[in-house]
Amino acid sequence: MLKKRMKLLVILPRFPYPIEKGDKLRAFHQIRLLSNSFEIHLVAISHGKVSQADFNKIKPYCKSVTIIRQTWVSVAFNLIRALFKGWPFQAGYYYSSRAQRRIDRLIKNEKPDRLYCQLLRTAAYARNFKGPKTLDYQDVFSKGMERRIPTASALMKPLLKLEYQRLQQYEKKLFNQFDHKTIISRPDRDYILHPDRDKIVIVPNGVDRKYFSPGRSTITHELIFTGNMGYPPNVDCAEYLVNKVLPIIHRTHPKTRIVLAGASPHARVKALASDHVTVTGWVEDIRTCYSSAMIFLAPMQIGTGLQNKLLEAMSMRLPCITSSLCNAALGAADNTDILVGDTPQQVAGHAVTLLDNPTLRLQIAENGFYFSRRNYSWENATEKLLELLMKK
Repeated sequence: MLKKRMKLLVILPRFPYPIEKGDKLRAFHQIRLLSNSFEIHLVAISHGKVSQADFNKIKPYCKSVTIIRQTWVSVAFNLIRALFKGWPFQAGYYYSSRAQRRIDRLIKNEKPDRLYCQLLRTAAYARNFKGPKTLDYQDVFSKGMERRIPTASALMKPLLKLEYQRLQQYEKKLFNQFDHKTIISRPDRDYILHPDRDKIVIVPNGVDRKYFSPGRSTITHELIFTGNMGYPPNVDCAEYLVNKVLPIIHRTHPKTRIVLAGASPHARVKALASDHVTVTGWVEDIRTCYSSAMIFLAPMQIGTGLQNKLLEAMSMRLPCITSSLCNAALGAADNTDILVGDTPQQVAGHAVTLLDNPTLRLQIAENGFYFSRRNYSWENATEKLLELLMKK
């Protein structure tokens, strides 16, 4: 007789397809692999309608899929409530009493054995579940918020400072409300204020090596940066590359071009477009952008977590240039697997060196490729999560 599989309730702040954001990428691959061991019941909060095609990408891995739509009117109410309850907006934005009732009903009817919440955005929904529950902090939102404060407008600064303080306390508070906790990298874990933060299990992301495999097409741009171009750290990095790094490169290599590839470009990113800068918007197959460039740049100045874009570029054998901030989570060897620069001059200098030296370009690309293969696998990362979810 076949042993009955345990039921796992997964609560996400977004429907995990299409994969154009880091949290959706992580959720999709974790669900895909965890479905081999659990009967998965998925709950996803959504602000828009989920297409049948996107739904069909997830359904094979789940026993049930519940999509809870939130209108912008309800979001506005949620944010006002969060302000007066002392919640961070990141949590209040995604919480509604209606969604709580539907989740509680699902728990009562399906009687899941385990619960898994992605991000602090969904943590409040776990309060009525009595079994073992796991929270994936993934990124430390408070640190990311703190890094946005110095460059914020005078109007936004007080709001960001308030959100930073509330996030810090909320992250600490949630620690004791969950049996198990995961996070994406060691540097992120160190930013959690709780004295027992070392008990948080590091579960990194992986890279789909079959999908992001080396390939080449006609070079249309020497440089490339990818990501969701509406996400503040990516907007900031795009402006940094175009306004500060590219002019230095143009002093010696005036024809150098860069492509900013990714969904939902902010108006500030669109404004960067020129003869030397291409802003793509949504791309059906991002691999075509990777394969048409020579060098990948991701010298992030703000943000937290592990940059999936670096893993994808490495997997496609692109030499990568990043910042110390990013590489602290990635853990690649500077000047071997990757090049690290923390000023516009350093980033531009690395780019010029790679443009002028095809042998070094190939060497860094090869080293980065094998580094990503050795260290970042969805299968290995999710195995760590599976072991945790199986515990009582």
